[in-house]
Amino acid sequence: MISFPLLTALWVVPMVGAVAVLLLPAAARHLAKWTALVVSLVVLAVTGVIAVGFDPAGDQFQFVENYRWIPSFGTGYILGIDGIALALVVLTAVLLPLLIIAGWNDAGDRLSWGGRSTHIYFALTLAVEGMVLISLVSLDILLFYVFFEAMLIPMYFLIGGFGGEHRGRAAVKFLLYNLVGGLIMLAAVVGLYVATATSDAFDAGTFDFRAIVAAVSSGEFAVDPVVMHLLFGGFMFAFAIKAPLWPLHRWLPDSAVEATPASAVLMMAIMDKVGTFGMIRYCLPLFPDSATLFGPAIITLAVIGIVYGAVVAIGQTDVMRLIAYTSISHFGFIILGIFVMTSQGQSGSTLYMVNHGISTAALFLIAGFLVSRRGSRLISAYGGVQKVAPVLAGTFLIAGLATLSLPGLAPFISEFLVLIGTFTRYPVFAVLAASALVLSAIYILWMYQRMMTGPVPPSLSEGENRIRDLVPRELVVVTPLIALLLLLGIYPKPALDIIDPAVAHTLTTVEQTDPAPRMAEGPVR
Repeated sequence: MISFPLLTALWVVPMVGAVAVLLLPAAARHLAKWTALVVSLVVLAVTGVIAVGFDPAGDQFQFVENYRWIPSFGTGYILGIDGIALALVVLTAVLLPLLIIAGWNDAGDRLSWGGRSTHIYFALTLAVEGMVLISLVSLDILLFYVFFEAMLIPMYFLIGGFGGEHRGRAAVKFLLYNLVGGLIMLAAVVGLYVATATSDAFDAGTFDFRAIVAAVSSGEFAVDPVVMHLLFGGFMFAFAIKAPLWPLHRWLPDSAVEATPASAVLMMAIMDKVGTFGMIRYCLPLFPDSATLFGPAIITLAVIGIVYGAVVAIGQTDVMRLIAYTSISHFGFIILGIFVMTSQGQSGSTLYMVNHGISTAALFLIAGFLVSRRGSRLISAYGGVQKVAPVLAGTFLIAGLATLSLPGLAPFISEFLVLIGTFTRYPVFAVLAASALVLSAIYILWMYQRMMTGPVPPSLSEGENRIRDLVPRELVVVTPLIALLLLLGIYPKPALDIIDPAVAHTLTTVEQTDPAPRMAEGPVR
């Protein structure tokens, strides 16, 4: 057993790296970039050690660290990782170096502190990474809440300091939505503490996630069902905004469009996953009866979000906004898989979090590279790109096909598992959700047709305005993402081997089993 505190190193390294980048001399812009990249690679190396040392057949939570923090509040510094958290930790660690390279020239001089605009941009990026990572591995509810809220601050400055023309409005909208959710969750966190303090199951109030779940599972932690429903609502509301779940999604399109492409991917592919992770980690085990009672209502909202996001994406004229709306549809699939309470649904949902992160990163970043060349986000401003930039157009097509869940690419198997898991318990919802497969084909293929095929406008083919193909730095970003989409599409078994046992633990905790197969009625011939 490894005694070195790897989970502490996992989040402390990027936080210390962020401070180190800020303290570099103002003139050392290139050094700031390279320092941020090296720090992100160190985090990736630590993640690799954790992934290699993780035993899917072992204890539910591994690499556990448990230290006293504020004993009078019943809270401790408790870290641990299971298969669900490990999948998202790996996603975060893999994407961050690519996002740093993708945003290599995004800092500009908009948010400057003594000429340290570049330093601030990359320090904020590392800070978000560190806060996401500790949120994923925290086993203390108060510790989780602190960083769940704290990550809003660096993300706010990334959007408002380095984004587009309307970045200030988008950043405020992002912050207000998420702060409202966070404040309601804070009330639920405090209420849960009070409930444990007044329960005979505990000697004093506690925020220890494992202890509370054990008491809930054994029936020792008996609380008025109405109180538990309210507490569940507080947690779920905050996670539904972060995810986001329709109709609490209104902040996402503006934030994604106004942020730099790398920051938008950091938000949609990494930070927002803490919302869906919170649903499966906290809402289900802590409040199993409430999750079961309100599950159908949440599933209804998820299916509405799936169809809504796809339909609205079809009508978009802004390529970046179109991709943002596809994420709303995909988050609906993830939430659907969580609350159908089947092993296929939850395994598919967790794998979907990973695959959505990769496919969204690929599509959004490639679109960002294209927009940076033309200076316009309008789909109508393009045409015939595949003739002047075939590699850019080809990788854009692969990323787009992954987004519509084409068989052989990573999102297909996760979406298929979610639909199968849904059909076994809610066949009508599965059929409605499956309609998004047709809608996604419309918005992706129509977008590709308008932007990449047909004649090349003179503005894209002449002189300095000619669209350049992907340059080596951009290929370094895109190539690993395309490779992962292919690898996980053909051979997802290693990821599912890690995820499945954790999902089984969750379903056992909430006392749910897969429905028995339905046999066709009538005589056997």
